[in-house]
Amino acid sequence: MASVSAPDTLNPAQRAAARYGERVDGRSFRAGPLLIVAGAGTGKTNTLAHRVAHLVQEGVNPQRILLLTFTRRAAAEMTRRAQRIVGETRGEMKLPWSGTFHSIANRLIRRYAARVGLDANFSVLDRGDAADLMDVVRHERGLTKAQKRFPRKDTCLAIYSHRVNTQRPLAETLAQVFPWCAEWEDELTGLYRAYVEKKLANQALDYDDLLLYWHAMVSDAGLAREIGAQFDQILVDEYQDTNLLQAEILRALRPAGAGLTVVGDDAQSIYSFRAATVENILGFPAQYVPQAAVVTLEQNYRSTQGILDAANALIAGGERQYRKTLAANRGAGASPRYVTVLDDLAQANYVVTRVLETREHGVPLRRQAVLFRSSHHADVLELELVRRNIPYVKYGGLKFLEAAHVKDALAVLRWADNPKNRIAAFRALQLMPGIGPAAAAKCFDAFAASAHAWASLERAAPAPLAREYWPGFVALMRALGAPEGPWQGQMGRVREWYAPHLARLHEAAEVRAGDLLQLERIAQQYATRERFLSELALDPAQATGDLAGTPMLDGDYLILSTIHSAKGQEWDSVYLLNVADGNFPSEFSAGRPELIEEERRLLYVAMTRARTELDLIAPLKYYVTQQSRSGDRHVYGAKSRFLTRDMMACLDPLSWGEADSEPVPAGGRPGIDVAGKLRGLWSQGPAAK
Repeated sequence: MASVSAPDTLNPAQRAAARYGERVDGRSFRAGPLLIVAGAGTGKTNTLAHRVAHLVQEGVNPQRILLLTFTRRAAAEMTRRAQRIVGETRGEMKLPWSGTFHSIANRLIRRYAARVGLDANFSVLDRGDAADLMDVVRHERGLTKAQKRFPRKDTCLAIYSHRVNTQRPLAETLAQVFPWCAEWEDELTGLYRAYVEKKLANQALDYDDLLLYWHAMVSDAGLAREIGAQFDQILVDEYQDTNLLQAEILRALRPAGAGLTVVGDDAQSIYSFRAATVENILGFPAQYVPQAAVVTLEQNYRSTQGILDAANALIAGGERQYRKTLAANRGAGASPRYVTVLDDLAQANYVVTRVLETREHGVPLRRQAVLFRSSHHADVLELELVRRNIPYVKYGGLKFLEAAHVKDALAVLRWADNPKNRIAAFRALQLMPGIGPAAAAKCFDAFAASAHAWASLERAAPAPLAREYWPGFVALMRALGAPEGPWQGQMGRVREWYAPHLARLHEAAEVRAGDLLQLERIAQQYATRERFLSELALDPAQATGDLAGTPMLDGDYLILSTIHSAKGQEWDSVYLLNVADGNFPSEFSAGRPELIEEERRLLYVAMTRARTELDLIAPLKYYVTQQSRSGDRHVYGAKSRFLTRDMMACLDPLSWGEADSEPVPAGGRPGIDVAGKLRGLWSQGPAAK
């Protein structure tokens, strides 16, 4: 559900942020560094869009505005709103330099490719391809045959990504984030060195390399000035989610902060596992002389005051932060409920009961959400939803580009776009029967020895089973690889060629064919093949086929989501599972104060997704794993340390479910003197014997 924004009429704080700066000598518009601290639901997007519009109305050329966001959708929404605001006075406006950090990096690196030793047609590996390449290098270095368990490819890639984005030594990354892998430091160092060499040989960059190359480019003072001079104003959304590389790139582009505006909320910084650091936003004003201006947005347009009172009390208990008190524009509302239940089954029953009651009161299922710390926390609830025939969608699952048939089709296009892309070639070649890894390697080596000329494929000797398909494949690759060939229609040609292989390789071919048809429609929206492939790798969309359940009944469905996936969303009613120590905060955060504070912010983000009703649910018993289904071994949940006296004063306590004991019979004189018998065991004399 899209966030409900503040009204177009700005409040005083929003207006001050949107109009910050002034004309110099009555001519050009100038503004120093500005930080907009935008509390949850305070109209951040609307404010930033108005700032873009104000800059344009003050004479700043839209072609010279750099707008950096974390999703392509956010950039498009910001541009659309700014266009609507400006359109009344200027007509149509375009922001050609609006996009994610990684997509802008991709464009700049291609523009300066020769300066950094790259071909302009380098490939961008998505996460799956990067992990596959990491696995190839693991195998080549003999690490898959280690006598002790060596980290799998995805873990290796996660370690690499964290070390690159934090710019910390590998030893520190291993000690703090991946301690179970610390014994492999030397082997991992060698693995990553070989991984980098393999990417360079393939003229391929992974997701993290885009920021690395941009960072390296602006580390050269002359090139930093050249790139920075292209933009009069730079605006950054969700600044609390930036990592060290991104912050240093911005400092290099704007050493004095002129024309730099960043927007964010330190209270919503929850992505340290992706190397984001809250210190970027906390330290932003002090890195300039004079310090950057700070405008705080506290008028909330999403939640009722009852919910905000609890959220304010929660975040006030934190350490270093920008202090703010959210005030509701929607009135008082009810206090959130703090619900104690017996166990996870009772928790599931409570949620289903409340969801159905709320639906009967006029709130559709899709305007209700169940949020949780980890995906498996919803397992019991999902079973109950299925039993009660309640459709739902669960977010935080598979991505569209992770589907095998989609990766197959894109591999053909990626190889055509970059003939040196060995990973894409391996996948494309093995789509035909009879061609395995060895045959694919032999074919690609011959192709590389022929200077990557597509015509040389005709001389390759495919396996007997592949001969029927080989001429068509060679014709396809020659057509796709021709520099003068048109881009439009290429995805359609790939889809048609792949159709017989799709039916042979995968089940549910008809459903998968629909995904490929959708992919073809998406491709038609891009002017070039490179842009299409790069954008899909940098900002992949979710597939409708990856939704949990079958959300078709009544056209309505309940939302289930991890809190990290729910950031930026809102619902009328929110049910938050397992609000107890061990989950809030997570047991894995114990012992590190900075992680405990991030857990506080995570709970804050969850609570501020609710518009009208909020339930915090705390089971009393957690069953021990690795016992029989009927086993009763359990531990008791401890009350979350975040639920302080001040916060509990803002909550409405409720116990739900049957008591965990049998009713006690009515009183009367005891018929058996058990107490006397117990005393007699320890009395002196013959009775004690």
